[in-house]
Amino acid sequence: MTASPDTNQYDIYSIFNHHIAYEIRLQQALEEDLLCPFHYFGITDLEINGEVFDDNAGVKNFSNLISDARVDYVIEKANYYGFSGDRVKGLIFCSRKDEAKELSKKFNERGLRTEVLTGEDNQERRENVIARLTDDEKIDNQLDYIFTVDIFNEGVDIPEINQVIMLRPTQSPVVFVQQLGRGLRKCERKEYVVVLDFIGNYMNNFMIPIALSGDRSYNKDAMRRYIREGARVIPGSSTIHFDEISKKRIYASIDAARTNDMRLLKESYKTLKYKLGRIPTIQDFKKFGSVDVTKIFEKCGSYHNFLKKYEKEYHVHLTKQQENIIEYFSKKLIAYKRIHEMELLRILIDQKDRILYYQRLLQEKYHVGMNEQVEESVLRNLKNEFPKEEERRKYSNCVLIEKNDDGSYSLSSKFQEELSDNNFKEMILELLNFGIDQWKEKYGQTYRDTNFTLYQKYTYEDVCRLLNWKKNLNAQNIGGYYYDSDTKTLPVFINYHKAEDAIAYEDRFVSEGHLIALSKHPRKVTSSDAVHIYKQSEEDKNNRIFLFIRKNKDDNEAKEFYFLGEIFAEGSPRQIYMEKTKDNAFEIDYRLDVPVRSDIYDYIVSD
Repeated sequence: MTASPDTNQYDIYSIFNHHIAYEIRLQQALEEDLLCPFHYFGITDLEINGEVFDDNAGVKNFSNLISDARVDYVIEKANYYGFSGDRVKGLIFCSRKDEAKELSKKFNERGLRTEVLTGEDNQERRENVIARLTDDEKIDNQLDYIFTVDIFNEGVDIPEINQVIMLRPTQSPVVFVQQLGRGLRKCERKEYVVVLDFIGNYMNNFMIPIALSGDRSYNKDAMRRYIREGARVIPGSSTIHFDEISKKRIYASIDAARTNDMRLLKESYKTLKYKLGRIPTIQDFKKFGSVDVTKIFEKCGSYHNFLKKYEKEYHVHLTKQQENIIEYFSKKLIAYKRIHEMELLRILIDQKDRILYYQRLLQEKYHVGMNEQVEESVLRNLKNEFPKEEERRKYSNCVLIEKNDDGSYSLSSKFQEELSDNNFKEMILELLNFGIDQWKEKYGQTYRDTNFTLYQKYTYEDVCRLLNWKKNLNAQNIGGYYYDSDTKTLPVFINYHKAEDAIAYEDRFVSEGHLIALSKHPRKVTSSDAVHIYKQSEEDKNNRIFLFIRKNKDDNEAKEFYFLGEIFAEGSPRQIYMEKTKDNAFEIDYRLDVPVRSDIYDYIVSD
């Protein structure tokens, strides 16, 4: 039995032949009332002389870590948020031993009773100090707090702890849960434990939502969603609260995080392999709650490439052409965010025959339609005609299907030939099944007659493809919006919070259902843009405008926008003069077909 099987640098599962008798994680243990409820408070750590605590605070200015101002601030918050029971029995985690010793000294000077325990202390002293913390009889010998660095991370059982204070950056989700867990043991006269996490500008702040949620996919949207909704989704009577500055710091950390870092990917893979006792399949990563396997695709091109480089027990060999196709499936095709291409390929591979009734099959099986524009788009994608020229050359082997004279579809002869290799065929089918499962989970609830899903995120390329445009355009050509005359569609892309040196485009929400946006510049109210947006001509009557918004450009990994549905320009365009650029633009009042969901709205508009 162990509470932390995944922290070891060796395969602990092999001792038991990889047979797990029972496994329960934090969320489930809370649901089943096996743990003491907790009230977590993410609190902004103090700024001292304009300096915010970060990962180098102890190196740059150790005196700030142990300053009187910080000590008073921590004690004030500890008293304010309180504890359950007659008196506090607290555990305080610090970054370093000298910090713990100095803080303990200053707490004692203020009338509190504290001690420090480190790895230097023998077992007798540890037991004595813990006994003083938990003893309710000998009042004169009692302790209020124990300061420590890491000896209480695991293996120590003190059920009486009713307050945990974290004065250190999060090292990892596992360590965070271990430290949180010191207060989660049930105890008589303890109804809950209070957890105070003092949050500075730490690089690893993004690990806080990972630890609290138990979601190890390292998906950034999942992290952001948990910061917004954690209080609503934590099981039982536990609660989670972040003050506004703490939220901002965690969001900034999420944006900057390198969640496809190779060290992280290799560690996640190794942990999963230890657990299973074999090389994991692509589906295993999702099934067993490991890292999002698409991060391996993005980093290495494909799971096959990753295994070939890092797994000694992997002995599958593919030709260069097959590897190129596997990479195309891994990085591009299964990320199309549309079912049509994947299902067509899967059926053609399975039945090795032509398909005539493809449209009816999609409607019956997935409840999605396919008009002529969608069909042409699917063909362009599977014949390598949609990408930009550089990508078309890179994946020149990826002409996968052809349409026959009778209207049926069949696999291209070259792709069919490659599929005679069973290893290659199994990889292709595994990727298609994974992609279809992803679509069902994330994109299956399509918005009206489109191939978009409300509140999911899309890149410029995704939007061009899913609007059935003939080519993937450069982002610079699209700008804030672009009108495609063939499909009569006009996607509007907005970076809601602009960089300080950006042109002052004052796009702004008035409410969840009302947006004021600016045109490109220079533009007058008589321009063709205004005609398209306000549908002023007969040929523009059927134009459709769709809204895509991201908070800012700060995310170092994803360049995606939230899809917020169809929008309608109301009233008339208002001419304005752009002082910074000395030219004209016009304002547009947009009404949203569906008012923005409150949590997404709050995230976008918050500073």
